[in-house]
Amino acid sequence: MANFPLFIALALVSEIIGTISGFGSSLLFVPIGSLFFDFKTVLGITAVFHVFSNITKIVLFRQGVDKNIALKLGIPAILFVFLGAYLTVYLPEKFMTLFMNAALLGLSIYLMANFHKTLKQTEFNLYSGGALSGFLAGIAGTGGAIRGLTLAAFQLPKDIFIATSALIDLGVDATRAVVYVGNGYFEKEYIFLIPFLIGVSIVGSYIGKKLLEHTSEKLFRYLVLVIIILTAGIQFVSYFLN
Repeated sequence: MANFPLFIALALVSEIIGTISGFGSSLLFVPIGSLFFDFKTVLGITAVFHVFSNITKIVLFRQGVDKNIALKLGIPAILFVFLGAYLTVYLPEKFMTLFMNAALLGLSIYLMANFHKTLKQTEFNLYSGGALSGFLAGIAGTGGAIRGLTLAAFQLPKDIFIATSALIDLGVDATRAVVYVGNGYFEKEYIFLIPFLIGVSIVGSYIGKKLLEHTSEKLFRYLVLVIIILTAGIQFVSYFLN
């Protein structure tokens, strides 16, 4: 893999920003990964990477998990991520790539426009937010922004927010990883990436945690959304030019 150092460096950046933004690294890692691999491989690598990433966050932000929210948001997320991941087996890869870029672009613009707004604290929003975030994670590789938007309504302390989100995401990623790996999205030739992805998840989450102690979350959320809009926009346009 000729661009291996660049890929690892960008994965580290996405993990740091994902930790600080609260959206998770997949929002940035998926479009970055698409520059190096085909889309189904990106789905497989992302799921495996995030299993380690979420375990790391649960350990680093172990001050507490809101179990009630984790269950009500997490159960529908796990059910619907299985549905989304299962559909990728049958959908054309070009369609999924287009869908991913369109979803990322639309979601990022929406979050940017409604940055200071929050959802109502209702159980319906928990269940529906979990279902939508899970489905998007399964079919497009990333649902962290929807989960983050839903969790933000409940005004959890910073550490509990990240730990709760990571616990939900761990269930989501473990579920889709089983589907992706079982269908050959993570080929044996990429097994060598696993130790590096573990290292990236630990180092990136740790750096993100330290930066989060001294840096405005809002600034970094704006930063990650701008990056996603630019990256997804470029790939969306290039899809029609090719």
